[in-house]
Amino acid sequence: MPIVAAKHLHKAYGAHVVLGDADVTLRSGERVGVVGRNGAGKSTLARILAGIEAPDAGELSRRRGATLLYLDQVPRFSGDPTAEEAVSTGLSAWKTAVERHEAAARALGEGSGDLDALLAEQTEATEAVERAGGWEQSHRVASMLGNLGVERTDAHVSTLSGGEQRRVALARILIARPDLAILDEPTNHLDAGTIEWLESYLLDEHTGGVLLITHDRYLLDRVATRTLEVADGAVFSYDGGYELYLEQKAERMAHAERVEQNRQNFLRGELEWLRRQPKARTTKQKARIERAEAAKAVQAPKTEQAVKLEVDVARSGKTVLELRGLGLSIEGRTLVHDLDLFVTQGERMGVVGRNGTGKTTLLRAIVGERAPDAGSVVVGSNARIAYFDQSRSGLEDEMSVFDNVTGDQSRIELGGQVIEPRTYLERFGFSGHKQRQPVGSLSGGERARVALARLLRQSANLVILDEPTNDLDVATLGALESLLVDYAITAIVVTHDRWFLDRVASSILAFERDGRVTHYPGNYETYRRLRAQAEKSAAPPPADAPPAPARAPRRKKALRFDEARELETLPDAIAAAEARVVELTEVLGDPASYADSGTDIQQTTANLDAARVEVDRLMARWEELETKKEADQAR
Repeated sequence: MPIVAAKHLHKAYGAHVVLGDADVTLRSGERVGVVGRNGAGKSTLARILAGIEAPDAGELSRRRGATLLYLDQVPRFSGDPTAEEAVSTGLSAWKTAVERHEAAARALGEGSGDLDALLAEQTEATEAVERAGGWEQSHRVASMLGNLGVERTDAHVSTLSGGEQRRVALARILIARPDLAILDEPTNHLDAGTIEWLESYLLDEHTGGVLLITHDRYLLDRVATRTLEVADGAVFSYDGGYELYLEQKAERMAHAERVEQNRQNFLRGELEWLRRQPKARTTKQKARIERAEAAKAVQAPKTEQAVKLEVDVARSGKTVLELRGLGLSIEGRTLVHDLDLFVTQGERMGVVGRNGTGKTTLLRAIVGERAPDAGSVVVGSNARIAYFDQSRSGLEDEMSVFDNVTGDQSRIELGGQVIEPRTYLERFGFSGHKQRQPVGSLSGGERARVALARLLRQSANLVILDEPTNDLDVATLGALESLLVDYAITAIVVTHDRWFLDRVASSILAFERDGRVTHYPGNYETYRRLRAQAEKSAAPPPADAPPAPARAPRRKKALRFDEARELETLPDAIAAAEARVVELTEVLGDPASYADSGTDIQQTTANLDAARVEVDRLMARWEELETKKEADQAR
């Protein structure tokens, strides 16, 4: 049953048409993902469906009695409640239903009123309570805030950071259990662990429908039952999550290309016929001319403008960065304790951890914006750092995109080639009219692209990116992934995007607890597996388990010479094996692969499975030899 239906939606801002004759229907229990380029109109569509913004034309209908709640990118609260009070407002429907049930029960006990009407009212109130989550709700507010990483539940929202405010607003919507939750970029400011919790919650506990605007491709793939793409003023619907969307989009684009080729062939034939015919026309000939004119008037499908990122990679030594006994703290709280870390040329290190653990503080210490409390940061003698911070600093809102990126430069040099600034900006998806637009009028994703264009115009050999995946569309994320991998750039990337880390990272730096920061080889999936194994081995035995019989201590075998040599080569072997996994994953994630008859998808999938098995084998061997090495050192 439809919750909301929109027909022939039209919305324009000046001459820019965001939505033109778009149709959307959302049904009960559907989990719908929304994708599209920055500025394509995803948030505009969401706001229209939520009833916050009116379309210029079109029809919008909503099921009577249905509840719709919208998570804005900039949340708003009535007054200045505490986090707990703000989330509790999401239980208003539950409180109302409980009060209805209690009133009907009192009336029945007193014997006042119509018995059948009171019984019907009590039944309806009971159903409303169950729909809102059941009878016990008092514990859910604290639990929801805890799961979303909001620790200061008694703090007023005005004192919370922007990220904390968004998490409070998200908790308020989830706890209300609406018939349709419209979530605009819910994963921004959430760490990877919290995103995994949200993923499980939407799959297992949220019974209503969801409209999910997000760049998190794992979340889309695992949660969405249908995917909407907003492009060129239209809305296209595809069955399934992100991977199925890629396959179906490739088929749609291939079909559109065949239709356009047939139209062009038809027009060529008709134009040749017109040139050969005399001026006098019969009625039949006039009809043929009209068909040709109609075919000529059809607008060709727009070719997607690919985002192409490049960087001028400067030469560097083998060791780009070295941290020796690094210690960082804030207001007496230890963030990093005694960290030794060597970043070598070509390494792409993903940095993960809960919000507030010190990831950004570490980056600021590396680039020299903050002095360490202990230890030292040694940057390679030839290192040239390009730093992309969370706030996208350096952008002037009143200046145009063109002026922000080029400044007083009349040309841009990349890889020894001189590029005209307007051509350079077109590579980042900024057409001529967009280049003249003030940065202050852009969406969050477009601002991020401007900052990225500004960053990559400089020569660098160490790229440091702090939450680059926030707000960027999928096309730009794919281009950034390709840039880091194809150019073999040395990079340190703080991100919660698991898909991004699995494709890019060659190692993971994990902020754990009590200032402990651990360096793991491999991508995010490898890190998760290693961490789970470590936690399992460290877990205490069950309380009722019988004590293990005493055994004479066995001396572990020493690491042989050949094993020591093998251990030295394993990190490179693991990196190569994971690069193969990334390469095959990119092939399967590229829509062109499904349109290209030369690509054997079944064989590629089998090769990917084999590559993953090889990664597991090498990792198991690395763990075995590393354990023996530690035992040798302990003796």
